[in-house]
Order: sequence, then C-alpha cells, then structure tokens
Amino acid sequence: MAKTGKSLTGLALQKFSRNFWGVLSLGLIVVLVLIALFAYVLAPEKSQNANWGDLAIHSKSPGFTVNMLHFSSPGTAKFKFSHYFTGNPNPEVKIPVLKYTVKGDSLTYYEYTDEPSLAISKTIPLTEFGSAANAATVEKDFIKQQKFILGTDSQGRDLLSRLIVGSRVSIAIGFVAVFISLVVGIFFGAIAGYYGGKVDAFVMWLVNIIWSIPTLLLVIAITLALGKGFWQVFVAVGLTMWVEVARVVRGQVMSIKQMQFVTAARALGYSNRRIIFNHILPNSMAPVIVISAANFASAILVESGLSFLGLGAQPPVPSWGGMIKDHYNYIILGKPYLALAPGIAMLLLVLAFMMVGNALRDALDVKSE
Repeated sequence: MAKTGKSLTGLALQKFSRNFWGVLSLGLIVVLVLIALFAYVLAPEKSQNANWGDLAIHSKSPGFTVNMLHFSSPGTAKFKFSHYFTGNPNPEVKIPVLKYTVKGDSLTYYEYTDEPSLAISKTIPLTEFGSAANAATVEKDFIKQQKFILGTDSQGRDLLSRLIVGSRVSIAIGFVAVFISLVVGIFFGAIAGYYGGKVDAFVMWLVNIIWSIPTLLLVIAITLALGKGFWQVFVAVGLTMWVEVARVVRGQVMSIKQMQFVTAARALGYSNRRIIFNHILPNSMAPVIVISAANFASAILVESGLSFLGLGAQPPVPSWGGMIKDHYNYIILGKPYLALAPGIAMLLLVLAFMMVGNALRDALDVKSE
C-alpha cells in the first residue's frame, strides 16, 4: 500500500471534504449556529424573546408595512451592547398607527385597525416626546415605518424575529442533550465493556429498562419530575439519549480491550482508569461521533414535540415547536406560512445533521476507499 503521509484523521477529513452534501450541510449548521448566537443582532425586533406585539396587527401577511409611533417611557432601558445577546428587557413603547396629523403643539393619531371607519383617534401634546419636541422632530424621530418581512403571528409579533430567536432553543437543546448523553453513555459503556461480569450485567439491565420505555413518555416523566422550564427540558432529553451511546461504547471497548496495546499497557502497570480513558476510548470514538450527529437531530425533534405538547420551553421564550403549536390551526385558515415557516426551519436543521452524520459515517469507515 502506498504511503500517503497523512494521519487517519487527515484521511477522514479529506474523504469528508469530497462529500458535497456533507460539506453543504455542515456549512448550513455553522450558519444557523451563528444566527442563533447573534440572534438579536439580526432580528428586526430587539425586545427580549422578540416578544413585543400588538393585537391590532396580528396575523399580517409577509411584507406588511405600518407606521409606528414610538414613546420613551420612564422604565425604558437604554439599549446596551449586552442586549445584542440577551435582548432589551424593557423596550420602548410602540403603537401602530393608521394615520396621524401634527397641528400646533399636539399630535392626533388613529390607532391601526383593519376597519379604518372604526379607528380610534387620540390627541396628545408634543411635550410627551420631550420638552424641546416640535412637529419636525416628532415626525423624524418618533414616527417610523416598520416592515414585517415574514408578517406577524397571532399575537402581532414579528414572525421573522421570533423565528431567529427561536433557533437558539433548537440548537442549544442539541448541544446540551448530546453532551449529557455522551458523558453518561461513555461512562457506563466504558465500565461495562472493560470490567464485564456483574458490572456489565447491571449496566445492560439498566440500558434495557431505559430502552423499553418510549422516549417521549420518558422525557415527559422526567420533565414533570424536574418541572417545566428551559433547562429542565435539556436535562430530560439528554438523560433519555445516553443508552444508545452506552451500547456502542460497550461494544467498542469489549473489542479493543483484547488488542495487544491494551495488554502491553496492563503489563506496564498502568491503572485501569488510564487504560480506559487514554488508550481505549480515543480508539473507539468514530462510531460515537456518528451517533452524536444523529442524536442532535433526535434531540431537536423531541424538544419540538415537547413544546408542541406545552412541556418544552415556556412562553414567552420562542421555540419552533411552540410556534407550530400556536399556529397549526392557521394551516386551514388561509395562512399556513405561520406554521410552515418554523416547520421548514426545523426540517432543514434536522436534515443537515442527518446528512453530516451520513458523511461522517462514510469518512470514518476504514473499509471504504
């Protein structure tokens, strides 16, 4: 066999780079991760959880444009750099207006409504916007046109902003749940495969018990035990995904511990912990990496199912599953995009992880060319 001068990792990366769909999917995942990290930079609505809305403009079609009258209330927090990552907890008050007129030292505006004849008019003094406010400054600084690229949801909130901010939940659940499943699964799988005997029998008994319970039912039980919330869902999903990792790691460890380099390590007097973590596990990670990519997709789908059932991320935290739950009835009411937008986003993310997993499987397969 010709010498390539490359490590196994280098060869695997080279094979992965030749997989068009794998590279494209990885690029999509990187883009979505960046969008999630800088959600409030990209989202048009900067309020925390993109939760600002007005029922007067609910369920508007994509491209909807309206004039917004901005007020600076005493409790309004000045936008800070940290708000680019957390959102503005106290955004300024905004009112959608149908039309307005400025006469003298007062402003008369008509609140937005689908029936202009029913619009309610209000008149306020220009001093509401500051002691030095005049007609020119009010029209320039306090009345701004706002466009909703994807329209508004059933609560009058910007759908695009909710979609962008909601990506944080789906991507975070993947990372946290997979991390938990790897820590727990690798630990139990390693000790079961290495020590065998009663330890192996106990671990496999525990794995079979967990495996026999439907995943969604087990997640619901753990969620109810820990309570509804953001982090409780992450822990619940992670604790249900470790069994597959444990079984794969167990099989890999049982195979690798019979090899000569492990026997040599024992002869040199190395401790069991050092043999497991320094010699066996590094040589058994290829299938675990592939499983982790698939578990990312599974975790996203499980979290979405929980959010749809009302057990996932709780309002006002946006999540794609929760957005589908809130708007699935609009599919037959003439505005299916309210449910299809988060559904398509979820589909693309899950498909990307599955394609990356398939590409990794091919790249790490030593039998393939």
